[in-house]
Amino acid sequence: MSWQAEKEHQENFPWERSKYFATFNSILGHFQAVSCIEHARGTSALDLPCGDGTLTRIFADNFKRVVGVDASSHHLAEARMRAPKAEFREGLIEDIELDEKFGSIFMLNVLEHVIDPAYALKRASRFLEPGGVLVAHVPNAEALNRQIAVRMGTLQSVGELSPFDLKVAGHRRYYTLDILIKDFEDAELKVSATGGIFLKMLSTPQIDWFLEHGEWEKGGFGWGRVGEEKKRDWRAEFCRACYEIGKERPRDCNVIFACGVQA
Repeated sequence: MSWQAEKEHQENFPWERSKYFATFNSILGHFQAVSCIEHARGTSALDLPCGDGTLTRIFADNFKRVVGVDASSHHLAEARMRAPKAEFREGLIEDIELDEKFGSIFMLNVLEHVIDPAYALKRASRFLEPGGVLVAHVPNAEALNRQIAVRMGTLQSVGELSPFDLKVAGHRRYYTLDILIKDFEDAELKVSATGGIFLKMLSTPQIDWFLEHGEWEKGGFGWGRVGEEKKRDWRAEFCRACYEIGKERPRDCNVIFACGVQA
């Protein structure tokens, strides 16, 4: 099968982590990278796809060797400037050819975009070292903010795709943890761990505004401890708390993940 039409399709979506709702997406990306590093194996990493390189740069500071792959030439141009210590290749997951293997493969925010997620996972797993791990992150249909949106009436169902999903981000689907596990099993990968990243209670535009404009420094009866003498970064504390609580409530998180090893 020729994947040229799909590559052209993916080139048309403008979403970049560093440009759309950048405050929240940069914070979420940081915790996604932290989670990947917590579950990583080996000293080399394949970032598949790497997007604009925001997370590739973090990986490049934590692994001896990092290779980023993306189907978008525009994204790769941004990534090369942002993560000069990494190497980059252009291509789709489904047809990219690499002459090396990696201890960790990170597939972050990609399975919701591809035609056949299980096939993409199986193709990517070819590049695993013996004993290596493949980690995939996907948007969670059952995230707390989406459950609230259904109760409010702004979504008809937790799996509904918005115009932003379809026209900017290029999403084809949302996930539940059970569906993600099944995709791993269909790709002949044994699931070694699952989890969630960031307990998010507001929509992305709302929480992006909240993180940028919230009363983080005033304390008082807003965020922050009344009477606290020691100056603390309450926004950072809030985000850390959302990440830590999300570990305890993965099915309510903004992002869910699975780790797979060769069966």
